[in-house]
Amino acid sequence: MAYTLRELADAVGATLRGKGEAEIDAVAPLDRAGPRHVAYCAQARYRGLIAKSQAGALILHPDDGDVFPGNRLLCDDPRGAFARIARLLHPPGAIEPGRHPSAVIHESADVADSASVGPHAVIEAHARVGHRVFIGPGAVVGEGCVVGAGTRIEARAVIMRDCVIGERCVISPGAVIGGEGFGYARDAQGRWLKVPQLGRVVIGNDVDIGANTTIDRGALGDTVIADGVKLDNLIQIAHNVQVGEHTAMAGCVGVAGSAVIGKRCLIAGGAGIMGHITVGDDVEVTAMSFLKSSVTGPGRYSSSLPAADADLWARNLGRFRHLDELARRLRRVEHMIKQILSGGRH
Repeated sequence: MAYTLRELADAVGATLRGKGEAEIDAVAPLDRAGPRHVAYCAQARYRGLIAKSQAGALILHPDDGDVFPGNRLLCDDPRGAFARIARLLHPPGAIEPGRHPSAVIHESADVADSASVGPHAVIEAHARVGHRVFIGPGAVVGEGCVVGAGTRIEARAVIMRDCVIGERCVISPGAVIGGEGFGYARDAQGRWLKVPQLGRVVIGNDVDIGANTTIDRGALGDTVIADGVKLDNLIQIAHNVQVGEHTAMAGCVGVAGSAVIGKRCLIAGGAGIMGHITVGDDVEVTAMSFLKSSVTGPGRYSSSLPAADADLWARNLGRFRHLDELARRLRRVEHMIKQILSGGRH
């Protein structure tokens, strides 16, 4: 789908410099864009590529407006404008209403006529599927579930019983929403007893769930994912976790049970969040970090040790084992120095 530069500028509130009638039909990287592409630059390290770009138009900050001689869309947030333009130029595939003959839909399920139900999909009893919902091949919508309008349940994703999915969400392939998770109690003989998980997963509007991500149902109350949350692939959200609005998590994050995460947080790849803690609004946790105790935020938090030369790491590990002893010795030395400085005896 092609748009003129004037249409794109109006759509994102950018200032147009150049030929408003020029047509753009795709986005591309800064260094590979051609005459019908739009690209952007939002980081100083790529600024050297601007003047060499062959793009039909560039989205730039006003400070860089004079670097590129061609068509420009100037705005304070080039990355955000690029994202919105990319969605205009590359919209998701159209929803074709209908039910594939191989789909299994319980007679008590309420499925909108405008919904698309793919091959071998299963919709169980008393489920409600809203207007223009897409249910991909092999996907499962469990008993009593609610799926809001415009949501996409991609191939082989599973929504377990009684869960609620809001509007305009994307549940990527292989995701499991509402599994029972790791709910066990140990008896007096040391045996593990399965504890039924009786809550639900409740997901708000405009939430994206990555491929093979799992969100466990609550033990008694609900696991809650608020509006606008973005979860990458291979994330584990345990039972009774609450995630605030517009928080984003990168791949392989693990969040233990009953953690409460605030609004607009950024949790980088591989980070771990301890159970039963609270993370405030606007907190950033850097990659591979482990958050063990509550933080009120806002702020940036890091932990873990980066990889080092194996021999150096082995030596440092040996010293680490003596850290407690060294700390005691240091305290004794400090005490002696204080006595000397104060004129006392040691």
